Formats: sequence, C-alpha cells, structure tokens
Amino acid sequence: MTAEVWRDPAIPAGERVADLLSRMSLREKVAQLYGVWVGINTTDGEMAPHQHELAAPPEDWEALIGNGIGQLTRPFGTRPVEPAAGARVLARTQRQIMAAGRFGIPAFVHEEILTGLAAWQATIYPSPLCWGASFDPALIERVGARIGRTMRRLGVHQGLAPVLDVARDLRWGRVEETIGEDPYLVGTIGSAYVRGVESTGAVATLKHFVGYSASKGGRNLAPVSIGRRELADVLLPPFEMALRAGARSVMNSYADLDGVPAAADPGLFTDLLRGTYGFTGTVVSDYFAVTFLEILHNVAGSPGEAATLALNAGIDVELPTVKYFGQPLLDMIESGQMSLATVDRALERVLLQKCELGLLDADWSPEPPILDDADANAGTGTGTEADTKADADARLDDAESRALARELAQRSIVLLRNERSALPLAPGRRIALIGPRAHESSAMLGCYSFPMHVGVHHPDVPMSIDVPTLLDALSEDPAGYQISYAQGVPVLGGDDAGIDEAVRLASDAEVCVVVLGDKAGLFGGGTSGEGCDATDLRLPGRQEELLEALLATGTPIVLVLLVGRPYELSRQVDRLAAVLCGFFPGEEGAHALADVLSGRINPSGRLPVGFPAAGSSQPSTYLAAPLGHASEVSTVDPTALFPFGHGLSYAPATWLEITRRTPSQWPTDGACTLSVALRNDSQLPTSEVVQVYLHDPVAEVARPVQKLIAAPRVDLAPGQTRTVTLELHADLTSYTGRAGLRQVDPGEVELRIGASSTDIRETVRLTMTGDRREVGFERVMQPVVTVTEGVTGPTAPNGVAASEDVTVV
Repeated sequence: MTAEVWRDPAIPAGERVADLLSRMSLREKVAQLYGVWVGINTTDGEMAPHQHELAAPPEDWEALIGNGIGQLTRPFGTRPVEPAAGARVLARTQRQIMAAGRFGIPAFVHEEILTGLAAWQATIYPSPLCWGASFDPALIERVGARIGRTMRRLGVHQGLAPVLDVARDLRWGRVEETIGEDPYLVGTIGSAYVRGVESTGAVATLKHFVGYSASKGGRNLAPVSIGRRELADVLLPPFEMALRAGARSVMNSYADLDGVPAAADPGLFTDLLRGTYGFTGTVVSDYFAVTFLEILHNVAGSPGEAATLALNAGIDVELPTVKYFGQPLLDMIESGQMSLATVDRALERVLLQKCELGLLDADWSPEPPILDDADANAGTGTGTEADTKADADARLDDAESRALARELAQRSIVLLRNERSALPLAPGRRIALIGPRAHESSAMLGCYSFPMHVGVHHPDVPMSIDVPTLLDALSEDPAGYQISYAQGVPVLGGDDAGIDEAVRLASDAEVCVVVLGDKAGLFGGGTSGEGCDATDLRLPGRQEELLEALLATGTPIVLVLLVGRPYELSRQVDRLAAVLCGFFPGEEGAHALADVLSGRINPSGRLPVGFPAAGSSQPSTYLAAPLGHASEVSTVDPTALFPFGHGLSYAPATWLEITRRTPSQWPTDGACTLSVALRNDSQLPTSEVVQVYLHDPVAEVARPVQKLIAAPRVDLAPGQTRTVTLELHADLTSYTGRAGLRQVDPGEVELRIGASSTDIRETVRLTMTGDRREVGFERVMQPVVTVTEGVTGPTAPNGVAASEDVTVV
C-alpha cells in the first residue's frame, strides 16, 4: 500500500477521494472546478457564443497551474494541429500541471464529438439526424465505440455528445444536431451512442439538460415556456434512457425554463437529476453558461452571485475556461456567502471521475497511446524528419473508420419519392448534375465537424481528409455516367446567368440530378447550425427558383437534399421524378449517395423528422394531441408532406402477417407480445423498420394522437423470411397525469403497426386491465426484440398459442 490512501488503486474510490479532499486547500479545491482553454485567442473566428469577449487566454500560466486545473478545453479542437504533435504538447502540458501542484493531479481533457472527434485529420461521421434516419442503434453503438477509441488514443477523457434535445421547431438552427422529433427514437439511438463511447472508458456528456430545443420561435437561446407534461413526456425521456445506458456527465441547457435558467435551477440538477434519477457523475456547464446568468439572463448581479447560483444548482465544472468559478467564487466562499460544503460536493464528483479513469493512480502516464504508434517508428519525438514521417503514419482517419462512416451514410439515406422507378439511374446515362451542393465538400458536413466548426477560420490550412463531392463520386462511378455540371446558384445569392447555364445543361441531359440544401455554420456563418435559425422553411436563397427553372425544362428531375433541417417542397414535389434526403452524411456521404443513385445500395433510411407541407413557417411535429393536427377549427393544416418514419425502397419487404401472441387483456403491470413476419421477394438486400405506435383513445389529459414505442430494424437478404417479435411492457403506455406523476392507466389502447407514422398496416386493440400504477425512473422504456428466421406465426409448422390473433397483410 502507498503511504497516501488516495494514491492506492486497491482502496475503494470513495475512500481515496475522501482522503485527498481532506488534504486540499480551498484554492486547490476550487481549481478542480473549472476548465482552461489554453489554445484560444481573440483573432480566430468564434466557435462559441461571446467567445471573444469571455475567453481571454490565461495571463500567467505558471501561477494558474500552481493549484492544479480541473479540465483542459479542446487541445485538438481549437485550431488545426497534427494529432501526434498535439498529443506531445498535451503530454507536456499534463506534466507541467502535475509538477506544479502539490498533489500532481492531471487535468481532465474534453473535446466535441458530435460527428466524430472534432480534431484535424479525424474521421467525420454522418450528423445526428443521420443516426436517427438509420433507425439502427447497433450501428450507432459501433460508431460511438470507434469515436471513443480515437479519443482515448489521443489522451482525451470526455466527449461533449450526444445531443438529446428532441426537435420541436424545425426552424431552430440546431435541428441538425438532434437525432429527431420523437423521444423514443432520440433515446434509443442516443443511448446506443452512449454505450459505445463509454465502453472505451471515455466519458459521454448528455446535452442539453433540459428544454433547449423548445425555445420560442425556434430561436437559439430563446426562452422556453412549456408545461411540465411536455417536459416530462417529450424532453426528459431521452436523458433518462441515456443515463441508464451509463452516461457519466451531463451538460446544462442555455435556455431559461419558465423564467429560470437551467444553469441556476437546483430543481433540475439536484432534485431531479441526482435525487430522482440517482445520477452520480459530473455536471459541466455549457460554454459560458455561468457567465450568462449575469450578462444574458440577468438573474445575478455579479460574477460571484452567478457562480454561487450555478454551484448551488448542481453545476460542478465551469467550461470552457476559468472565469466565475475562479476568484469570484473564492471571494464568495471567503465572505461566507457560499458554503464550503457545496464546493466539496462538486469536488467529490470531479475527483471520483478522475479516480475512475485512473488519473489519481501513482503510475498514471500523461503520454497518449497515439505516441506509441508514432514514436515506435521514429523513436525520438524531437521534431526530426523521422518524427514527421511517423506522425503522418499515426492516422486517425483510417480505412476502418471510413468504412464505418460510409456504412452509416448508406443506411441513413432516405428515399422520399420515386415516381415510375426514376431511380436507380441506369448505367451510362447522360446526367446534368446541378446545384450549389453538388460540388462542395462542405455540403456533406454538419456545423460541429472540424472543417465547419474550426477549419473555416483557417482557410489556408487544407481539410486534411478526403471528402469527395457528389460530382467526384458520380464522375468516377463504375456505372459510367456521362456528367455535365453547373452550380446554378450558391446556397445564398446567385444571378440569372447561373440559372440559365443550369437550364441549358439540363435541357440536353437524359436526367437532371439537382443537389440543394444548407451550408452548415455557426452564428450566421451558414443556413443551418448553432445560431443559424430560419424564419421559415423554404429552401435558402434562390434554390427554389433554380429548381422551378429546371422543372420547366421537362427533363426528369431527381432532387438530392443535403440539409440540416427539413424544407417545404409542396410546390414542386408532384413534378419531381424522385427525392433523396441525405441530411449531412459525413466524409463518405458522396460515395454513399452514388451507391444509392446507381442502385448498388437499396435505400433504407427513415425520416427522423417530418417534412412540412404548405405553410412553411409551421413548426409542428407529428407528436401532437388531437387539436395539434388538422381540424375544422383552424384554417392551418399541419399535416406533413413526408411524415415521420417515412422512407421508400427500391425493393420493399413484403409484410406477410401481424400476430398478437398474448391475450387481448393487457395487465397494467404486464406485457403483450406481437410478431411481424416479413419476406424479401426481390434480388436486392432490403430492410424494414417495423414501427409500433401507441394510441390512447381516452386519457386523463390530452395525449399525442400516437407515439412511437418500438421500431426494430430488420435486414433481409434476397429471398429471406424473418419474424420480429416484440414484447411490450405496460410501462410503455405511461404518461404524466394531472397530479404530475407518471401513470399506467387501465382501459382501451391501440397498437398501430406499420412502415411509417401514416403507413399503418394493422391496428391491434387491447384492454389494459388492473389498477392504475404509478411508475418512475426505473420503468421499462424499451421493448424486448427478438428476430428469428422464417415465419414463426400460425403458418409455421410448429403451431401457435391459443391466444394468437393473426392478420395476414
């Protein structure tokens, strides 16, 4: 045993942390509660709101690290840095921090990981809307694990993702960062990502707790005025699911919820998150959120008051850099206005997490594993020519990562329309490829990808990874297409001459593929992304005008959308031959789109957000009570043009039968079981997402007309038959009643089984029996899914149970 209890890995973590905490001075304690953004300056563009005003570089580094540092902010994600070289700098920085403090405690290192690790030369995966469109949690878990391994390889401990905000208003710029508009989908996919990241030892951070996406008018940081039922039944369930998946950190929402900023609300972070949910990890502030309590929300009169509000609420760590949790917090403690016990409470959580990751162990090494790869080849690490070659060999964007990015892109592309089998495109066709997104690598990337988040501020630095455009991919496609290209118009702006050139090319082609959409950016630097909210849902700039001009040529038009949000296409959709939506499909997105356009890959994505119909400023989603849908009492019809869950296929699965395998009486504390038999009658591999929606005809409150409670994805080889069986616990019918408690009611319910929220193949009516039950955080939130070969219902040779009720589709 070592002389100091806190250094001994054989002793329970709680005892080690208690020993260390008892030895620390006040300044050493407070130093663990903030991050430091060492690479920031005031000349680069803003990556966070108010960055230039609030994130000045530390004036005296040596003095700052004398008491230790809690976190290092984005050493790889602040400016372009070669990975192995950056890892050497990080190791040197960690050694400095350890040598300067009495206890030698290393800093936690965090980075953004929304579309992969946001670092120069790292793989850029499809954006979260693509995760949702895949309806494939197993694949997303693999992506999360791959990203987590990359983090750990570089010495990064914590990743700021996933975003679990449920999309509520499609005008909001950060829709592209969400997984979708349904809490079950967001929770299922987000939990899978968490499991993947956490399986590597890295810490996943849930964003943004809670209510951020429900801001008024779809405006970033705008106030949120929603009822407790929408909070409990729509916005909180994804966080509950992800916490149960093992997430160890949570980040606050910027917004105020009914007037109380989240960062100052102990009801959210202490009572609910820790009390009700039992969360024991760390809560980190979103960037500058503590400062915003004073300068934006006006709920604090001084930096010290803001720090006190946040710490009392349950914020443990101030990010991105030391400001209000520095001297202002020390002053409040020393004046008796801030309890030292509250400081110790936050510190214990921070130290426990460092202990879990081995940072308190005596033999912890600051050398990131990537240096083993680089220095094994060079052997010096001193900047020699051999080091430069070795650094180049220590690749982050390797073949396996690119293949995974392509697989996700392929499985997330959604075929929205395909009239007269316009797709796939036959080999050798003369194609006019038109549009502002057809020959731009940036068209594939979301706002939190490194090139769009950081790289745009360093135009002299190459992107460093290969991100083909759709023109690149189709020009080299083995189908031998004859491609002519014109931009037509940029995303914003443009002139008539560009449109005229596009029309000329389209007129001479057999088919016109037009690629429209968004430019991702930050705070006005794009048409989608953080701080890039929309006033309506029409295509940006003159893109709709370009589309109309192309339609007028009479050449069949295939529309490809590379977007951060759905747009309103009602004026053109009936004249389009086909529509594909890729959202932001990442570095391999162009190849994936070419795979689908050519027919090598059968499209299988499903919409995680509905596309609006006429009335382009309507923010509604499918998850609405009866009067939120079309009715005789309003002239506005919010019915979607393409509904949630929609997605076509070149070779759709055949639905053979839907079987209820348990009695029609469903106990309020029990489960019912359904099975769906599917067959692939084509020569192409295909997939079906079997979507089960709950409809509650009579409830204590106005509930959504239907809500998703299960959505297994079933892959089918040519000629294959498979049966998916779903065990649905009664807890999946629960909702928040008038008393503010979650309850399962007796009475009639319907299970609507189909291929989308509107393509319902069968409705199963059941009666919930027994007493009303109250349920909480430990309730069942996901079905038990089993997939077997063949038909296992009544037509199977083994026979069936007496309780079965079969519908042949």
